[in-house]
Amino acid sequence: MKLDDRKTRRMMDRMGINMKEIADVEEVIIKTSSRDIHITGAQVSEVNAQGSRIFQVMGEVEEVERERKKFSEEDILLVQQQANVTKEKAVIALEESDGEVAKAILRLTT
Repeated sequence: MKLDDRKTRRMMDRMGINMKEIADVEEVIIKTSSRDIHITGAQVSEVNAQGSRIFQVMGEVEEVERERKKFSEEDILLVQQQANVTKEKAVIALEESDGEVAKAILRLTT
């Protein structure tokens, strides 16, 4: 059974679903802890369903690895010992504190 656009729109309206295209989108960037996903020439639609906003994105995808900041082993060890955490948590705290050891320790202990 194939539905035409008009019937589809009416059915979506009855279900409380509103869909609109976002105009003039140049690029969408999704940032994760290890990489950035760049979507160029993007077509973006926003679906509003009963208060929840959902975005549908289509376009050319390019994945870029994020460069992780390097910290000295002494700084990592100091944060680990002072905050009593694992090495991974110490590195994350240093990243979030822009490499400032005291800030990283405070972040983990308060």
